[in-house]
Amino acid sequence: MSKKEKGAPLNPHLRFRAAARPASAGDLFAALRGGERHRRALGQAITLLESTQADDRQLADELIDLLEASPPAKPTFRLGISGTPGVGKSTFIECFGLAVAEAGHRLAVLAIDPSSSLSGGSILGDKTRMEELTRHPNVFIRPSPTGGHLGGVGANSRAAILCCEAAGYDYIIVETVGVGQAEWQVHGMTDAFLLLAQPAAGDELQSIKRGILELADHIAVNKADALPEAAKQTALELRRGLHLAPARVDEWTVRVTTISALTGEGVTELLEQLSNYADKMRQAGWLRQRRANQRITWLRERCERELLADLDAFLRERERTTDGLQRILDEHISLSAATNVILAEFKQRNKTTLL
Repeated sequence: MSKKEKGAPLNPHLRFRAAARPASAGDLFAALRGGERHRRALGQAITLLESTQADDRQLADELIDLLEASPPAKPTFRLGISGTPGVGKSTFIECFGLAVAEAGHRLAVLAIDPSSSLSGGSILGDKTRMEELTRHPNVFIRPSPTGGHLGGVGANSRAAILCCEAAGYDYIIVETVGVGQAEWQVHGMTDAFLLLAQPAAGDELQSIKRGILELADHIAVNKADALPEAAKQTALELRRGLHLAPARVDEWTVRVTTISALTGEGVTELLEQLSNYADKMRQAGWLRQRRANQRITWLRERCERELLADLDAFLRERERTTDGLQRILDEHISLSAATNVILAEFKQRNKTTLL
């Protein structure tokens, strides 16, 4: 086979060609900030953030530094959305997103899909369920995997938000993988957290109360068109549950509304409520304080992730060069003693590396 044949695409009729790796973070940042190809640059930037290659990680860190040093001049709003499986998140985001775009905003949607614990892969099918929204000229949709990251979001979702804002998108939606005890993290990277509930949820409603009800800034009960009475009853139960939540320092009163993402009922009103929330929190300084606290949390997360990566590499090296972790377990009576030996060796190695 000739060199030309080796380099030929699998489908010679395919017009799309993958963009070349950016020469520098500065070039990618400049492409994000201007030009007609900002969408392609935005896709490249998020792909770079998700990469685990060492060269890409360094370039991604340089890009993040540039993004933080040059925040957008126009105020932006970050909305996290979560809900139980089957609540209709994709249908809602398409209906709500179209309303956001028609209101004059440029919308970016970061849809997070769970990654397989075996293969590490993700289906990334959210975009196919938002056909009309995908075609809107002022909307950018990016499905991303969690990559095994806990909290219902991806490990690089925070940086992806900055990329979207740099590209001129002033309304950012982060859709989580589902509702549960770990969904608190999307609350820690957005300006508002919208919880979607479904009528006649039974035990699922109880799990929402125990888990994330107190984190919600707004609650919407979907599918009010199909089950209007059940939707009203669920909204009533959620309002009762809110009375058990601790008092909010920002003195915001969480509202519970009924909507239908299928017919659009109540969606425009919900958008107005969120706009009112953004205005009040921005004027009172709470959004600025919330983002400052989130930046501290991001710092902690990055430190923890780097430490865990170093520890994982150390354990893999031990398994490759010795009899593995089983030998340490065989040499010590308890699991805690074996753990202490491994961590002591890990700390000693890091200390030697620093010296």
